[in-house]
Amino acid sequence: MTATSADRVLPAEWEPHRAVWLGWPTKVSDWSPKFGAIPWVYAEMIRRLASSEEVRLLVDDHRGETRARNVLMRAGMAPELHGVRFVHQPTDRSWTRDFMPFFTVQRGGSGAVVPGGGQAVICGFTGWARYDDHTLDNAAAPACAERFGWDVLVAEHAGRRLVLEGGGVDSDGAGTVLVTEEWLLDPHVQVRNPGMNRADYEAAFGKLFGAFNTIWLGRGVAGDDTHGHVDDFCRFVGPGRILICREPDGRDVNHRHLEENRERLEDAVLADGSRPEIVDLPMPEPLHFDGMRLPASYANFYIGNTVVLVPTFNDPKDSDALGIIAECFPGRQVVGIHAVDLALGFGGVHCLTHEQPEGIPERE
Repeated sequence: MTATSADRVLPAEWEPHRAVWLGWPTKVSDWSPKFGAIPWVYAEMIRRLASSEEVRLLVDDHRGETRARNVLMRAGMAPELHGVRFVHQPTDRSWTRDFMPFFTVQRGGSGAVVPGGGQAVICGFTGWARYDDHTLDNAAAPACAERFGWDVLVAEHAGRRLVLEGGGVDSDGAGTVLVTEEWLLDPHVQVRNPGMNRADYEAAFGKLFGAFNTIWLGRGVAGDDTHGHVDDFCRFVGPGRILICREPDGRDVNHRHLEENRERLEDAVLADGSRPEIVDLPMPEPLHFDGMRLPASYANFYIGNTVVLVPTFNDPKDSDALGIIAECFPGRQVVGIHAVDLALGFGGVHCLTHEQPEGIPERE
Protein backbone atom coordinates (compact mmCIF):
# COMPACT_ATOMS: atom_id res chain seq x y z
CA MET A 1 0.00 0.00 0.00
CA THR A 2 1.27 3.50 -0.76
CA ALA A 3 0.54 6.33 1.65
CA THR A 4 -0.55 9.70 0.32
CA SER A 5 0.33 11.78 3.37
CA ALA A 6 2.95 11.87 6.09
CA ASP A 7 1.33 12.94 9.36
CA ARG A 8 3.87 10.84 11.23
CA VAL A 9 7.12 11.39 13.06
CA LEU A 10 10.57 9.83 12.88
CA PRO A 11 10.93 8.29 16.36
CA ALA A 12 13.96 8.50 18.58
CA GLU A 13 16.20 5.46 18.49
CA TRP A 14 15.60 4.70 22.18
CA GLU A 15 11.90 4.09 21.54
CA PRO A 16 10.74 0.41 21.38
CA HIS A 17 11.84 -1.61 18.34
CA ARG A 18 10.05 -4.41 16.56
CA ALA A 19 13.28 -5.49 14.91
CA VAL A 20 16.77 -4.45 13.86
CA TRP A 21 18.11 -4.93 10.34
CA LEU A 22 21.66 -6.01 9.54
CA GLY A 23 23.24 -7.19 6.30
CA TRP A 24 25.66 -10.10 6.50
CA PRO A 25 29.07 -8.88 5.26
CA THR A 26 30.09 -10.02 1.78
CA LYS A 27 32.03 -7.08 0.31
CA VAL A 28 35.57 -8.25 1.00
CA SER A 29 37.16 -5.10 -0.41
CA ASP A 30 35.39 -2.92 2.16
CA TRP A 31 37.55 -4.41 4.93
CA SER A 32 40.46 -5.98 3.08
CA PRO A 33 42.87 -7.21 4.43
CA LYS A 34 40.90 -7.53 7.72
CA PHE A 35 37.71 -9.00 6.32
CA GLY A 36 38.22 -12.31 8.12
CA ALA A 37 37.49 -10.64 11.48
CA ILE A 38 34.28 -8.91 10.44
CA PRO A 39 31.78 -11.83 10.58
CA TRP A 40 32.86 -12.46 14.17
CA VAL A 41 32.18 -8.84 15.12
CA TYR A 42 28.74 -9.28 13.56
CA ALA A 43 28.19 -12.44 15.56
CA GLU A 44 28.85 -10.61 18.83
CA MET A 45 26.48 -7.80 17.88
CA ILE A 46 23.74 -10.22 16.85
CA ARG A 47 24.18 -12.34 19.97
CA ARG A 48 23.72 -9.27 22.15
CA LEU A 49 20.70 -7.94 20.25
CA ALA A 50 18.67 -11.08 19.55
CA SER A 51 17.47 -11.51 23.12
CA SER A 52 15.35 -8.35 23.07
CA GLU A 53 14.58 -7.50 19.44
CA GLU A 54 14.31 -9.63 16.34
CA VAL A 55 17.45 -9.46 14.21
CA ARG A 56 16.46 -9.44 10.57
CA LEU A 57 19.58 -10.48 8.74
CA LEU A 58 19.90 -9.84 5.02
CA VAL A 59 21.76 -12.61 3.20
CA ASP A 60 22.25 -13.06 -0.53
CA ASP A 61 20.85 -16.59 -0.77
CA HIS A 62 20.71 -20.01 0.92
CA ARG A 63 24.48 -20.39 0.76
CA GLY A 64 24.91 -17.03 2.43
CA GLU A 65 22.45 -18.05 5.13
CA THR A 66 24.39 -21.26 5.78
CA ARG A 67 27.66 -19.37 6.17
CA ALA A 68 26.07 -16.91 8.58
CA ARG A 69 24.43 -19.69 10.60
CA ASN A 70 27.74 -21.47 11.01
CA VAL A 71 29.48 -18.36 12.31
CA LEU A 72 26.66 -17.52 14.72
CA MET A 73 26.59 -21.01 16.18
CA ARG A 74 30.38 -21.16 16.52
CA ALA A 75 30.17 -17.81 18.33
CA GLY A 76 27.97 -19.31 21.01
CA MET A 77 24.38 -19.01 19.80
CA ALA A 78 22.15 -22.05 20.12
CA PRO A 79 21.45 -23.95 16.87
CA GLU A 80 17.87 -22.62 16.82
CA LEU A 81 19.26 -19.06 16.58
CA HIS A 82 16.34 -17.68 18.58
CA GLY A 83 15.66 -14.06 17.67
CA VAL A 84 17.34 -14.23 14.25
CA ARG A 85 15.35 -14.14 11.04
CA PHE A 86 17.10 -14.56 7.69
CA VAL A 87 15.85 -12.49 4.78
CA HIS A 88 17.14 -13.49 1.37
CA GLN A 89 17.87 -10.20 -0.36
CA PRO A 90 21.12 -9.57 -2.27
CA THR A 91 23.00 -6.39 -1.37
CA ASP A 92 26.14 -4.65 -2.55
CA ARG A 93 27.33 -3.80 0.95
CA SER A 94 26.32 -4.23 4.56
CA TRP A 95 25.54 -0.68 5.70
CA THR A 96 21.81 -1.08 6.36
CA ARG A 97 21.66 2.22 8.25
CA ASP A 98 21.89 4.05 4.96
CA PHE A 99 19.90 2.01 2.42
CA MET A 100 17.02 0.59 4.46
CA PRO A 101 13.93 2.81 4.91
CA PHE A 102 13.39 5.48 7.48
CA PHE A 103 10.49 4.21 9.61
CA THR A 104 8.00 6.76 10.93
CA VAL A 105 5.29 6.18 13.53
CA GLN A 106 1.92 7.71 14.23
CA ARG A 107 1.30 9.02 17.73
CA GLY A 108 -1.97 9.21 19.60
CA GLY A 109 -3.11 12.09 21.77
CA SER A 110 -1.01 10.89 24.70
CA GLY A 111 2.09 10.65 22.52
CA ALA A 112 2.00 6.84 22.50
CA VAL A 113 2.64 5.04 19.21
CA VAL A 114 -0.55 4.00 17.40
CA PRO A 115 -0.28 0.28 16.55
CA GLY A 116 -0.19 -0.21 12.80
CA GLY A 117 -0.05 3.50 12.07
CA GLY A 118 3.55 3.69 10.93
CA GLN A 119 5.12 3.55 7.51
CA ALA A 120 8.37 3.01 5.64
CA VAL A 121 9.80 6.14 4.02
CA ILE A 122 11.87 4.93 1.10
CA CYS A 123 14.55 7.27 -0.19
CA GLY A 124 16.88 6.88 -3.14
CA PHE A 125 20.33 5.48 -2.40
CA THR A 126 23.26 6.37 -4.64
CA GLY A 127 26.20 4.83 -2.80
CA TRP A 128 26.80 8.05 -0.82
CA ALA A 129 27.21 9.75 -4.22
CA ARG A 130 30.62 8.07 -4.24
CA TYR A 131 30.45 4.38 -5.18
CA ASP A 132 28.98 3.05 -8.43
CA ASP A 133 28.08 -0.39 -7.08
CA HIS A 134 24.89 0.50 -5.25
CA THR A 135 22.02 -0.83 -7.37
CA LEU A 136 21.36 -3.88 -5.16
CA ASP A 137 21.39 -1.72 -2.04
CA ASN A 138 19.01 0.75 -3.67
CA ALA A 139 16.61 -2.12 -4.47
CA ALA A 140 16.67 -3.66 -0.97
CA ALA A 141 14.21 -1.31 0.74
CA PRO A 142 11.45 -1.58 -1.91
CA ALA A 143 11.88 -5.36 -2.05
CA CYS A 144 11.60 -5.73 1.73
CA ALA A 145 8.60 -3.37 1.77
CA GLU A 146 6.85 -5.58 -0.76
CA ARG A 147 7.67 -8.76 1.14
CA PHE A 148 6.57 -7.48 4.55
CA GLY A 149 3.62 -5.41 3.34
CA TRP A 150 4.76 -2.12 4.82
CA ASP A 151 2.78 1.04 4.22
CA VAL A 152 5.15 3.00 1.97
CA LEU A 153 5.85 6.65 1.37
CA VAL A 154 8.27 7.25 -1.51
CA ALA A 155 10.44 10.22 -0.61
CA GLU A 156 10.17 13.00 -3.16
CA HIS A 157 10.71 16.73 -3.23
CA ALA A 158 9.62 19.07 -6.02
CA GLY A 159 8.61 16.08 -8.13
CA ARG A 160 11.90 14.19 -7.98
CA ARG A 161 13.25 11.30 -5.92
CA LEU A 162 14.96 12.39 -2.72
CA VAL A 163 18.29 10.80 -1.80
CA LEU A 164 18.92 10.52 1.96
CA GLU A 165 20.83 8.09 4.19
CA GLY A 166 19.88 7.09 7.70
CA GLY A 167 23.27 7.90 9.19
CA GLY A 168 22.85 11.52 8.18
CA VAL A 169 19.71 12.17 10.25
CA ASP A 170 19.26 11.83 14.01
CA SER A 171 15.83 12.43 15.56
CA ASP A 172 14.55 13.13 19.06
CA GLY A 173 11.11 11.77 18.14
CA ALA A 174 9.55 15.11 19.08
CA GLY A 175 9.96 17.15 15.92
CA THR A 176 13.69 17.96 15.83
CA VAL A 177 16.40 16.41 13.66
CA LEU A 178 20.17 16.83 13.56
CA VAL A 179 21.92 17.03 10.16
CA THR A 180 25.11 18.56 8.75
CA GLU A 181 25.78 21.11 6.08
CA GLU A 182 28.72 19.06 4.84
CA TRP A 183 26.42 16.15 4.02
CA LEU A 184 23.60 18.00 2.32
CA LEU A 185 24.70 21.48 1.25
CA ASP A 186 28.13 21.00 -0.31
CA PRO A 187 27.54 21.93 -3.98
CA HIS A 188 30.54 20.01 -5.35
CA VAL A 189 31.47 16.95 -3.25
CA GLN A 190 29.23 13.85 -3.10
CA VAL A 191 26.11 15.81 -3.97
CA ARG A 192 22.97 13.83 -3.17
CA ASN A 193 20.25 16.17 -4.44
CA PRO A 194 21.63 18.78 -6.86
CA GLY A 195 20.00 22.18 -6.53
CA MET A 196 18.35 21.60 -3.15
CA ASN A 197 18.98 24.23 -0.50
CA ARG A 198 18.49 24.52 3.25
CA ALA A 199 14.83 25.51 2.98
CA ASP A 200 14.11 22.62 0.60
CA TYR A 201 15.52 20.09 3.05
CA GLU A 202 13.69 21.59 6.00
CA ALA A 203 10.43 21.35 4.08
CA ALA A 204 11.19 17.73 3.17
CA PHE A 205 12.01 16.82 6.79
CA GLY A 206 8.69 18.29 7.90
CA LYS A 207 6.72 16.43 5.27
CA LEU A 208 8.49 13.07 5.53
CA PHE A 209 9.50 12.89 9.19
CA GLY A 210 7.15 15.27 11.00
CA ALA A 211 10.29 17.24 11.92
CA PHE A 212 9.66 20.94 11.54
CA ASN A 213 12.76 21.93 13.49
CA THR A 214 16.21 21.23 12.03
CA ILE A 215 19.49 21.79 13.86
CA TRP A 216 22.17 22.33 11.23
CA LEU A 217 25.68 21.39 12.25
CA GLY A 218 28.77 22.02 10.14
CA ARG A 219 31.34 19.39 9.24
CA GLY A 220 31.64 15.77 10.30
CA VAL A 221 34.72 13.88 11.46
CA ALA A 222 37.92 13.12 9.58
CA GLY A 223 38.01 9.89 7.60
CA ASP A 224 34.24 9.66 7.09
CA ASP A 225 33.73 8.77 3.44
CA THR A 226 30.00 9.58 3.68
CA HIS A 227 31.04 13.25 3.74
CA GLY A 228 29.52 14.38 7.00
CA HIS A 229 27.11 11.90 8.56
CA VAL A 230 25.97 13.16 11.94
CA ASP A 231 25.94 9.73 13.61
CA ASP A 232 29.73 9.77 13.82
CA PHE A 233 29.84 12.65 16.28
CA CYS A 234 26.46 13.92 17.55
CA ARG A 235 23.40 12.01 18.80
CA PHE A 236 20.19 12.51 20.72
CA VAL A 237 20.41 10.39 23.88
CA GLY A 238 17.16 11.36 25.60
CA PRO A 239 14.40 13.97 25.53
CA GLY A 240 16.12 17.33 25.35
CA ARG A 241 19.56 15.76 25.63
CA ILE A 242 22.29 15.73 22.95
CA LEU A 243 25.65 14.01 23.13
CA ILE A 244 28.53 15.45 21.08
CA CYS A 245 32.13 14.38 20.62
CA ARG A 246 34.98 16.70 21.56
CA GLU A 247 38.64 16.60 20.62
CA PRO A 248 40.83 18.67 23.00
CA ASP A 249 43.99 18.32 20.93
CA GLY A 250 44.18 21.52 18.91
CA ARG A 251 46.54 19.87 16.44
CA ASP A 252 43.94 17.27 15.46
CA VAL A 253 41.86 18.06 12.38
CA ASN A 254 38.68 17.20 14.30
CA HIS A 255 39.27 19.77 17.04
CA ARG A 256 38.03 22.91 15.29
CA HIS A 257 35.06 21.32 13.55
CA LEU A 258 33.79 19.65 16.70
CA GLU A 259 34.15 22.85 18.73
CA GLU A 260 32.24 24.78 16.07
CA ASN A 261 29.49 22.16 16.13
CA ARG A 262 29.26 22.39 19.91
CA GLU A 263 28.91 26.17 19.66
CA ARG A 264 26.02 25.67 17.25
CA LEU A 265 24.34 23.34 19.74
CA GLU A 266 24.70 25.94 22.48
CA ASP A 267 22.69 28.34 20.31
CA ALA A 268 20.15 25.75 19.15
CA VAL A 269 16.57 25.27 20.29
CA LEU A 270 14.36 22.20 20.15
CA ALA A 271 10.90 22.02 18.61
CA ASP A 272 9.28 23.07 21.89
CA GLY A 273 11.52 26.14 22.15
CA SER A 274 13.73 24.77 24.93
CA ARG A 275 17.52 24.59 24.92
CA PRO A 276 19.06 21.11 24.76
CA GLU A 277 21.26 19.74 27.51
CA ILE A 278 24.67 19.00 25.99
CA VAL A 279 26.74 15.98 27.05
CA ASP A 280 30.41 15.77 26.03
CA LEU A 281 31.92 12.53 24.74
CA PRO A 282 35.65 12.01 24.10
CA MET A 283 37.14 10.94 20.81
CA PRO A 284 39.54 8.00 20.73
CA GLU A 285 43.12 8.53 19.67
CA PRO A 286 43.39 8.96 15.88
CA LEU A 287 43.16 5.59 14.14
CA HIS A 288 45.09 5.01 10.92
CA PHE A 289 45.60 2.08 8.59
CA ASP A 290 47.97 2.03 5.63
CA GLY A 291 48.24 5.82 5.74
CA MET A 292 44.46 6.40 5.91
CA ARG A 293 42.68 8.25 8.72
CA LEU A 294 39.70 6.15 9.79
CA PRO A 295 36.44 7.53 11.24
CA ALA A 296 36.80 6.04 14.71
CA SER A 297 34.19 7.46 17.08
CA TYR A 298 32.36 6.37 20.22
CA ALA A 299 29.24 8.21 18.99
CA ASN A 300 28.57 5.53 16.40
CA PHE A 301 26.64 3.41 18.92
CA TYR A 302 23.35 1.56 18.50
CA ILE A 303 20.55 1.96 21.05
CA GLY A 304 18.76 -1.40 21.32
CA ASN A 305 15.72 -2.28 23.39
CA THR A 306 17.78 -3.47 26.34
CA VAL A 307 21.40 -2.90 25.29
CA VAL A 308 23.52 -0.13 23.83
CA LEU A 309 26.31 -1.39 21.59
CA VAL A 310 29.26 1.02 21.68
CA PRO A 311 32.32 0.80 19.42
CA THR A 312 35.61 0.52 21.30
CA PHE A 313 39.17 0.84 20.03
CA ASN A 314 41.65 -0.59 22.53
CA ASP A 315 42.02 3.00 23.68
CA PRO A 316 42.53 4.39 27.21
CA LYS A 317 39.37 6.46 26.71
CA ASP A 318 37.18 3.42 26.01
CA SER A 319 36.14 3.13 29.66
CA ASP A 320 35.35 6.84 29.95
CA ALA A 321 33.18 6.73 26.84
CA LEU A 322 31.33 3.62 28.03
CA GLY A 323 30.68 5.28 31.39
CA ILE A 324 29.31 8.49 29.85
CA ILE A 325 27.00 6.57 27.53
CA ALA A 326 25.88 4.31 30.39
CA GLU A 327 24.82 7.37 32.36
CA CYS A 328 22.63 8.39 29.41
CA PHE A 329 20.86 5.00 29.33
CA PRO A 330 20.49 3.79 32.94
CA GLY A 331 17.93 1.12 32.04
CA ARG A 332 20.07 -0.56 29.41
CA GLN A 333 23.21 -2.65 29.48
CA VAL A 334 26.06 -0.82 27.73
CA VAL A 335 28.34 -3.22 25.85
CA GLY A 336 31.61 -2.45 24.11
CA ILE A 337 32.05 -3.89 20.61
CA HIS A 338 35.62 -4.09 19.34
CA ALA A 339 35.54 -1.82 16.29
CA VAL A 340 39.15 -1.30 15.19
CA ASP A 341 38.60 -3.68 12.29
CA LEU A 342 35.12 -2.32 11.54
CA ALA A 343 36.55 1.17 11.13
CA LEU A 344 38.59 0.03 8.15
CA GLY A 345 35.28 -0.12 6.27
CA PHE A 346 34.77 3.59 7.13
CA GLY A 347 31.84 2.82 9.40
CA GLY A 348 30.89 1.39 12.76
CA VAL A 349 28.21 -0.24 14.87
CA HIS A 350 25.47 2.29 14.12
CA CYS A 351 26.20 2.23 10.40
CA LEU A 352 25.65 -1.53 10.29
CA THR A 353 22.31 -1.53 12.14
CA HIS A 354 18.90 -0.10 11.30
CA GLU A 355 16.05 -0.24 13.80
CA GLN A 356 12.45 -0.90 12.85
CA PRO A 357 10.21 0.64 15.53
CA GLU A 358 7.02 -0.82 16.91
CA GLY A 359 3.93 0.36 15.08
CA ILE A 360 4.79 -0.58 11.47
CA PRO A 361 2.00 -2.74 9.99
CA GLU A 362 3.18 -6.04 8.50
CA ARG A 363 1.61 -9.06 6.90
CA GLU A 364 4.36 -11.46 8.07
